[in-house]
Amino acid sequence: MNTEPPESGNTFWAQKSALEQRYQVILDRVTPHTIERWTFTGVVLLIYFIRVLFAQGWYIVTYALGIYLLNLFLAFLQPKFDPSLEMDMAADAAEEGPTLPMRSDEEFRPFVRRLPEFKFWHSATRSIIIAFGCTLFRVFDIPVFWPILLVYFCVLFTITMKRQIRHMIKYRYIPFNVGKRSYGKSSFK
Repeated sequence: MNTEPPESGNTFWAQKSALEQRYQVILDRVTPHTIERWTFTGVVLLIYFIRVLFAQGWYIVTYALGIYLLNLFLAFLQPKFDPSLEMDMAADAAEEGPTLPMRSDEEFRPFVRRLPEFKFWHSATRSIIIAFGCTLFRVFDIPVFWPILLVYFCVLFTITMKRQIRHMIKYRYIPFNVGKRSYGKSSFK
């Protein structure tokens, strides 16, 4: 049996591969430009909100986008190796990986995120663009009383962030570099 696709299929796969390579080149070029990437994402999100506000619709799409972005943000804030789970596994000692120091005499280990910043940005930007695309089709404009969705999202956000902040305080980790000592340019030459 011949498992190769027909000739017309070869051109499709070649074009698909070429597009994927171009997309990867673009991602590689924008990777070091953190501020510009997040500015672009903020502008796209602002345009999306203006679109939803003036069109007065697509509240379900906006709610789903908000839940997804909240989920991404939580994964961005959490350590890759959860200290609460590691304390339970410490007795087993089955897996070894980087952990957060619990006492001042323990070895320093850097904070490793569950979701790295670039993947967070990429997923957030992609989801906003997909949500914007959904606003082009009336089939996604499901009638709903939007204030209830807004209140529910605010309550969900508050409860979730309160739990996350308690976890950060309990296991003494800060997922940001604010207030941390940095060793930048040295005065020694």
